[in-house]
This record gives sequence, structure tokens and C-alpha cells, in this order.
Amino acid sequence: MRGWLNMMRSAADVPNRPPAPSTRSPRAFSLIELLITVAIILVLTTMYWGSNSPSRQRQLQAACQKNLQTMFIALQIYANDHSFKFPEVAGATSAEQPLDLLVPRYTADTSVFICPASKNSELPPAESIAKRKISYAYFMGRRNNDSQDLLMSDRLIDTQPKNVGQDIFSTTGKPPGNNHGKTGGNLLFCDGHTEGSPPRAPFSLVLTQSVVLLNPRH
Repeated sequence: MRGWLNMMRSAADVPNRPPAPSTRSPRAFSLIELLITVAIILVLTTMYWGSNSPSRQRQLQAACQKNLQTMFIALQIYANDHSFKFPEVAGATSAEQPLDLLVPRYTADTSVFICPASKNSELPPAESIAKRKISYAYFMGRRNNDSQDLLMSDRLIDTQPKNVGQDIFSTTGKPPGNNHGKTGGNLLFCDGHTEGSPPRAPFSLVLTQSVVLLNPRH
């Protein structure tokens, strides 16, 4: 009994000790969480910068030129069947109307009417484009022997004749004429070759009485 009382006294004499500090460290990111975070940052960076990079713009411009060259084959075949005249529709007010004469007999691939750099919607294959919206302007009234004259181009800022140095494509990246932002656009000539153009005309855009410049509809 005396021993038990002594133990109680000894316990009462021991000062209260603070609880031992926790050795558990704050929760850190796991390797998987870090990898996911890095992947999300890379995707967002690619989405923001990828479409604006110079290499991406060159790819889009090359794809656009391929579209124009593909359309030229259809236009050339049409002209051979129609006394060397490219498609014409009396009273046409937009490029879609005369170019609709190519579908589907001369081309069923309507994807070529959409510039890959534009935000225009895809077109149903082999269906009329007369009431739809394409990306390209058309110089109606040309013949296939007008080799040095323009036949088609990316959407232009308007349908007026232009002198050298005047704006033909958007210089701000905003519509109209901004298929390729503010980098310019592509030109297709009646002999089938294509050229890239800056936003300002590298040569005069002359229209004769027999030629009507038609932009695609808004």
C-alpha cells in the first residue's frame, strides 16, 4: 500500500509534458499529379500558340494552294466542255453560284472549296454549294487562255479593282479577307499556277467589262 502511494506521488510530481510534435509531413504532389499538370500546360500552350506559329501557317497556306490547284483541274475540264469558258451564271452575286456548276459532275470533293486556315464549316460531299458558304473568291468571265489573269483567290476584302500596294487581304487579322489572318492569301491564275500574296496587292487587280469579281457570301 505504501509503495502504491509513493508511485502516485511521483506521478503527481512529474510536470505536464507537451505532446510530441507530429512527424507527418504536409501532403505533397504525387508523380502522376505532376505529370498530369505538365500535360495540361503543354496542351493549353499548343492550343494557344500552335495555330499561330510560322510553321503551322506555312502548312495551312500550302494546303490552301493544293485546294486551289485541285479546283483548277475541275475548272479546266469544265472549260474544255464549254468552249474554253470557265463557269458563268448570269446575275451571280457570290462565288458559290457559278462554282456550283462544278458539283458533282466535275468534282464531288466539296472540301476543296473551304480554305483550311479559315473558320468556314465543312460542306457535304457531292452536294450543291449554291446556297452554302465557301472560302474563295472567283473572277467570273475568264477563259482558259487568259493565262496571266487571276481566276480565284482566298476571300478578298472587297470586289473592287486594286492598284499595287492597296489592301486586298486583311491587314489586321479581322474580316473581311482574313482566311489566313493578317499574313495575306493565295492566288490562282488561269494557267493553273498559284502564288502566295501579302495583304497588299503585289500587282494591279484590273477588271474588264466581261469579268465580275465575286467574293463568297458572308
